[in-house]
Amino acid sequence: MKPDDPLLRILACPLDKGPLHLLAPAPGADPEEALYNPRLRRRYPIVDGVPQLLPSSGEQVPEEEHEELLARMSPASSPGTAP
Repeated sequence: MKPDDPLLRILACPLDKGPLHLLAPAPGADPEEALYNPRLRRRYPIVDGVPQLLPSSGEQVPEEEHEELLARMSPASSPGTAP
């Protein structure tokens, strides 16, 4: 999934129905793709290009990792950057 993918505009967290943010791969790490809800601190995986958005698919992120994930959020997926 790319940061400018139109699908990102319509995807929402299954729990709070708010927007999700595409996480850029961490430098030097496995290029895992995921969507992140910073409000609830929940990460949803993208498997073979398909977002897994069932509530049970999301995982709670601890405080330390939350800060790291905020830095990895793709700029194009941040609030207020819609074209």
